Amino acid sequence: MLSYLQAPLLFGLIAASVTTVGLVIVARRATWTERNASIFGLAAAGMLATLAFLHIIPEAFHLSQQAPVWLAAGFFGGLLLHNAVALLFPERPGRKPVNIAFTPIIAIASHSFIDGIIYAVTFANSFESGLYASLGLILHEFPEGVIAFAIMKRAGVSNMKAFWIAFLAAAATTPAGALVSAPIMFMLEPELLGALFAMSAGLLLFVATGPLMAPLKETRPARGLGAIAAGVVAAMVIFLAPIHGGHHHDMNTVHDDDHDHAPGMDQPDFSRM
Repeated sequence: MLSYLQAPLLFGLIAASVTTVGLVIVARRATWTERNASIFGLAAAGMLATLAFLHIIPEAFHLSQQAPVWLAAGFFGGLLLHNAVALLFPERPGRKPVNIAFTPIIAIASHSFIDGIIYAVTFANSFESGLYASLGLILHEFPEGVIAFAIMKRAGVSNMKAFWIAFLAAAATTPAGALVSAPIMFMLEPELLGALFAMSAGLLLFVATGPLMAPLKETRPARGLGAIAAGVVAAMVIFLAPIHGGHHHDMNTVHDDDHDHAPGMDQPDFSRM
């Protein structure tokens, strides 16, 4: 039997493992990954922008009336962060600018952390809703690891450092989000979750249309646009997968269910596992 604290952490660790598998695969072919890092970045741009438009933004608007404000805050916050890093760490001869990797990695890390929060909240509703949400989210964990590693290689980071930074950003943040939020999941209001979704979407949109899209101008059009199209197709496959649906309303119902219980009453029962 899994408790409502253990289940999201377990699935967060499974998500981290899936991400790590992607990391190991590209790390073993680091030279090839570095050579094609720009193509990976363009594919990532297509995938992240599509997921933001089709899934994250609608979810945010469903949960929060202030979602448009937080969406804009995430987008322009990413712009400010990107340029602040460029000012603090100016480009030097022979070295690539730090901000081409820093901002995308922050975006991936924040998105993965929020995924962990979603695990905690949906498992609080029921084991079934948590399971369906987790399976849907885990689908995009594998490419997140690949993308994070390719971003670091494009910035000229060594293989070992690229692996560990990508692991911390794309893999470790998911169970961290579940672990941090699990004890307080019943206090997380839909409005707050919607704001987090919206900020994450805004940041991802900035990264997708800015730093990750930058190589398009120096890549052959057919190759560059083909990479973006591949990312869009991958996102569509993830979004349209049958297990990806069914949890759209769960983050609202968890609070409705919680209000039906007095303090100290039984928590969600996962004994059906």
